[in-house]
Amino acid sequence: MVIFWSILDAIIIINTILAIITVFRTPRDIAATWAWLLVLIFIPIFGFIVYAFFGRRLPKSSLLRLSGSAKKQVKRQIKQQKQKLGKFNDKENPNNKMVNDSQGLVKFFMNTASAPLLGHNEIETFTNGPDFIKQLFTDFRNAKSSINIEFYAFSHDKIGRQTLDLLVEKAQEGVDVRVVYDAWGSMGTTEKFFKPLIDGGGRAFPFLHNKLNIKDMRVNFRDHHKLVTVDGEFGYIGGLNIGDQYMGWSKKFGNWRDCTIRIHGDGVYGLQSRFILDWNGTDLKSQIDPNDPDNIAKYYPKMETDGNAIIQVVASGPDSTMEQIKMGYIKLIEMAEKSIKIATPYLIPDESVLNALKIAAKSGVNVEIVTPDMPDHPFVYRATQYYSRQLMHLGVKVYAYNNGFMHAKTMVVDDKLVSVGSANMDYRSFELNFECNAFVYDEKLAQKMEEIYAQNIAESTLQTEKIFKDQSAWLNFKQHFSRLLSPLL
Repeated sequence: MVIFWSILDAIIIINTILAIITVFRTPRDIAATWAWLLVLIFIPIFGFIVYAFFGRRLPKSSLLRLSGSAKKQVKRQIKQQKQKLGKFNDKENPNNKMVNDSQGLVKFFMNTASAPLLGHNEIETFTNGPDFIKQLFTDFRNAKSSINIEFYAFSHDKIGRQTLDLLVEKAQEGVDVRVVYDAWGSMGTTEKFFKPLIDGGGRAFPFLHNKLNIKDMRVNFRDHHKLVTVDGEFGYIGGLNIGDQYMGWSKKFGNWRDCTIRIHGDGVYGLQSRFILDWNGTDLKSQIDPNDPDNIAKYYPKMETDGNAIIQVVASGPDSTMEQIKMGYIKLIEMAEKSIKIATPYLIPDESVLNALKIAAKSGVNVEIVTPDMPDHPFVYRATQYYSRQLMHLGVKVYAYNNGFMHAKTMVVDDKLVSVGSANMDYRSFELNFECNAFVYDEKLAQKMEEIYAQNIAESTLQTEKIFKDQSAWLNFKQHFSRLLSPLL
């Protein structure tokens, strides 16, 4: 018996030392540091298995692959725009006044995300899969030169095969088709699935070229982008992926509520630049030189549109320490004078975002948030419930969407400023994944987003103190426990 306890003590000591070494060898947020110490020390051995999936960071060599000339290309444009900030003529574009009034936000994105102002955009919104895929397929069929696709989830299912078949057809016609997909989000979709596309002349690779899903064990540091560009003229960004569940065909989720926008105009250049960076970091053999005259003509064609929407395409991820999208969210919240309307499937804000929302609510700003009323990840859902209750106590109106699953990632501030993209209101999107959002200065889009938000509210239940009081002690425990894991979720 003495030997048993001695061995157990030795295991505990060794486990604790390894836990400390493992957690502190890489810089990370203090909350995440304590959370991982909690997991590794109090769940010996098994905690390290969990860490293998959730805690390991990307090597610097992979992150360096995501830098390139596409970022350098816009520096001169940004320098010229900075000199004009506050002086844009609103007679040329009525949204210029909004840009002039939002100089702090605009400069922040220019300085941290190399995001120029891209004007003259027409924007169309999609809140469900069928409408989105119908227009997407139309644009694919009309493509003449290029189709660039980057999705977190490109599923091997009915809609995935239909999408692949159309891409094969276009590749065989001579259209340059390139696909980047995330190996984890597209679990079950392998290179074999894309073989017909490759045989037809197209290209498809998992992000950062991890060939086998079994080797790519990280749950974190995923390519969470949902980007499409067609002929450099039309682009998509938002929350919708390629998969049956996003079409509303899943028995588990039923109706799938989301938001993706279709851009026609200069804003597509921002999406194109993001795709090129990710492509060049993924396929080292078939690089796209954004400075080549032929590529400029192909991927950045001159366009004439009647739209007035002005866009900054902002990406963030573990290749930067600035957390550009999170800081953009905070800046938007701080700028609000009347209203903030947020839709997010995961409401797990860190302390900085929580404080920004608190200040806004206590300053008389009407803050409303719509979240799902069903889980897709149990711990994440319980943590969302915990923060819903905390925000409700601060004066924020939190709604649970009842008509299926709410997957949109949007924010509308003062009926004029809009954010649409892939970033959720949680730690994972803020720090761990590669995300991309469009920040749009356009009252017309803001009005449309207000209408969409009103529809969401009509199909939701306002969370009240009574609802939370009626919850069982066990459910309350799960919410508080999940909250402790927030930095890991």
